[in-house]
Amino acid sequence: MKHKLLFPLALAIALLAPALRAEEGAGGHYMPGATASFIDALPGKPSFVAANLFTYYNGSASASRAFEFGGQIVADVHATAYADTIVGLYQTPVQLLGGNYAAGIAIPFVSLEVKGVVTPPIGLAFTKRDTASGLGDIMLLPFMLGWTNAMDLKYDVRLGIYAPSGDYEVGKLANAGRNYWTFEPGVSVNWLSTKIGTEVSVFTGLDFNTKNEDTDYQSGTSFHLEGTLAQHLPLVKLGVIGVGANGFLYQQISGDSGSGATLGDFEGRTAGVGPVISFITKVGKVDLAAEVKWLPELNVQKRLKGDIIWFKLGVVF
Repeated sequence: MKHKLLFPLALAIALLAPALRAEEGAGGHYMPGATASFIDALPGKPSFVAANLFTYYNGSASASRAFEFGGQIVADVHATAYADTIVGLYQTPVQLLGGNYAAGIAIPFVSLEVKGVVTPPIGLAFTKRDTASGLGDIMLLPFMLGWTNAMDLKYDVRLGIYAPSGDYEVGKLANAGRNYWTFEPGVSVNWLSTKIGTEVSVFTGLDFNTKNEDTDYQSGTSFHLEGTLAQHLPLVKLGVIGVGANGFLYQQISGDSGSGATLGDFEGRTAGVGPVISFITKVGKVDLAAEVKWLPELNVQKRLKGDIIWFKLGVVF
């Protein structure tokens, strides 16, 4: 099977609605499915990548599970979020330790709704609904270093930085930003055979968070691991289609702290697996790729439980 399936939608970054997901606000910056397959790997050669990533999330938690949103204790939470993220990445010809240096940026625009029952320090509980929309927390990728060998193997190390660029207001259930920085070192390995079309991809990373000074809440460190197993086949003369599965694990490995962490260390976890379909073609001299996947959360602790849908589209120049 002779084809160049080296389209890297460069970092399908998880910049979905920060106010959704234990840590403060029931989750951190990283969203499962963000970096999981060949489409999220580096190009493997000097190239510019432009991409658009659409994300949908719908989740909820039972009335018996309380979370902290914007400095408030909230139960019976239901949340829906949409995000559209513009990604730009350039893998340069500059080499370091035999690998090519790359850098990029991801700019998300989000729309979300959060509903729940708020329990105030004094008084009766009441139902509240908040919405938010606008610019989310931008992700900067100042350092990426990728290697490629003759056996169709690509691997890289990377550092992502989530900046608190989205609006945040204490007392609101829905906020476009998280109001703290996250530093995310990561590693990826991707093998996509140009002979038989089989793909095996693994991405892993750690999220180190700074404190939300407005709520005095320090979210703990989180670990995430994602993998994709897929088979890619030629589709007549139109291009190449891939079908497979994406599995993910997101685990908070240190507890929350600060005077705002009134529910305790609150270490969250989510895991699941879902189908993924991709398509790759060439338009003139430009490589174009698309990917769609559905990721149901199957095993969840101290987080909202729901479904994540990704649609990624991009080109490599």
